[in-house]
Amino acid sequence: MGFREFVVRRTINSFILVIAVVIFCFFVFRLMPGDASSILIGDYFDPLRAEQLRMLWGLDQPLFVQFIQYIINMFTFNYGYSFVESRPVIETIAARLPNTLLLTGTAAAITIILGIVAGIAAATRRGSTADKGMVTTTLAFYSTPSFWLGMIFILLFATYLPLFPKRGTVHSPAPEDPLLFALSVAHHLMLPAFTLALVSFGAYMLVTRNTLVEVMSEDYILTARAKGVNENAILYKHAMRNAILPLVSMIALTFGFLITGATLTETVFDWYGVGRLIFDSIQARDYPVLQAIFFILAIAVIIANFIADLLYGYLDPRVRFD
Repeated sequence: MGFREFVVRRTINSFILVIAVVIFCFFVFRLMPGDASSILIGDYFDPLRAEQLRMLWGLDQPLFVQFIQYIINMFTFNYGYSFVESRPVIETIAARLPNTLLLTGTAAAITIILGIVAGIAAATRRGSTADKGMVTTTLAFYSTPSFWLGMIFILLFATYLPLFPKRGTVHSPAPEDPLLFALSVAHHLMLPAFTLALVSFGAYMLVTRNTLVEVMSEDYILTARAKGVNENAILYKHAMRNAILPLVSMIALTFGFLITGATLTETVFDWYGVGRLIFDSIQARDYPVLQAIFFILAIAVIIANFIADLLYGYLDPRVRFD
């Protein structure tokens, strides 16, 4: 199969997947119990006011008409207005996105580096006490809920030892000096970023370790050792080239999910990001915001998978396009 044919097939498959996700997102939010207007106005407004709100948001239209308009809006990037903030959805998301990219990007960098380094260290000490200790510690953090670990961090490092802020994105009032503002954001960033990193790096560590252990037993590794090749050269020049392939998809998917934030962690630390926006929008039945976020997420993950496939073909010497 030629490279051009591969790209065309993957593009068609990705487009079909986007359509399926869009349809799913529309109906799953309509199946949620309750109604957006009833959630927002409660018992304090008369039925006439509720009907006016429904007409304003297009909720009085038949479901089929809403669906057609929804499809058009999604593919023209017209996400409508937020029920809660009464402003364009794209502005609502854009206001939160920089904070989310900062948090998840920092956590992802720590996760990937820490996971790969720990995986290499464990693989080169296979069967030792250090290897068993690292695997046990990794599994413990990997199985720990992020919200629970976040609350423990707040208790230890923000209450008992007041080293970091308990909540928020920046000190209030926010410093006017750009340097002080950046330092304040970094101060607030530490606890949520390390919370995300600790509960996530285990996957990278275990995949790196197990793949390296398997690769290091291959015949070409034994041959290189028999020739007297330096052990570090064997590890980093020969073994890592093949061991890194399973990590390509993991890293691509990690960056695909960056824009959606970490809902539980952002909620625990009251981080003003997209993850917290998802939580608030679910409570308020803010359909336009939820639909837009999940649509953007679907596009990002599908593109990340597409890029991962191309990287596989480039990195794996056994895969070549005609």
